[in-house]
Amino acid sequence: MGSLTSETPTFETLRIAHEGRIGRITLDRPEKLNPLSTLCLEELALAAKWFNGQDAIRVVVVTGAGRAFTAGADLSAFSGDDSGIARSGADAGRLMAEAIESMQAVTIAAIHGHCVGGGVVLAGACDFRVAAESTRFSIPEVDLGIPLAWGGIPRLVREIGPAATRDLVMTCRPFTALEAHVRGFVTRMVDDDKLGDEVEDLAATLAAKSSLTLRATLIAVDAAVEALVSTRFAWSDADVLVNAMHDPESREVGAAYLRERGR
Repeated sequence: MGSLTSETPTFETLRIAHEGRIGRITLDRPEKLNPLSTLCLEELALAAKWFNGQDAIRVVVVTGAGRAFTAGADLSAFSGDDSGIARSGADAGRLMAEAIESMQAVTIAAIHGHCVGGGVVLAGACDFRVAAESTRFSIPEVDLGIPLAWGGIPRLVREIGPAATRDLVMTCRPFTALEAHVRGFVTRMVDDDKLGDEVEDLAATLAAKSSLTLRATLIAVDAAVEALVSTRFAWSDADVLVNAMHDPESREVGAAYLRERGR
């Protein structure tokens, strides 16, 4: 069994911890339902990089503190007139998803409360997704006048197929954990009070296995899904997102959506 090779880092928007072979990344802005600000996205990528350097860690659980997994992207990060800054912020989500997806450890998303927009992408970048029965998912980006970026479309097509992806992304309708499970996005759905135990049991089961065979299996599965539906063109998502942020009709649609909800 390996050992930790450096001091555990600290972050502003999330907490990381580890015990034995199991690590944890917890989004930690519960008062705001754990928004995925540009800083949070960058810190998630850094946390993934740190865990990649820890041979002792075989499983990493990703979750959110408080009442939600995450309320999704912090749209204020994409405001302003400087398109250079806007693109940098827009691309942070893609880099985050790629960092999480390429982790050497097996990743488990423990989902509860709300999982919105970019949160669906974060969960989709994990190897396993376990959701509490009361979890509510939604992908409101099109209603907000922006595309689902960060490589979210190919990841959803991989998991639930093109027809379901069109349905959920283009209509923006909320969907339940049960529907997410039936469609194949959620690996396991459990009673709310059993989420913690289910995730702990799964993490322990995986952590007890050979590191070499776990990693070899992940590489084989990732190679197969990349051959089926590639994410290599996701780098252009940021450009489409920036264009939408400066498109008058898109901004009008987004403003109307927020007004209807008193925001």
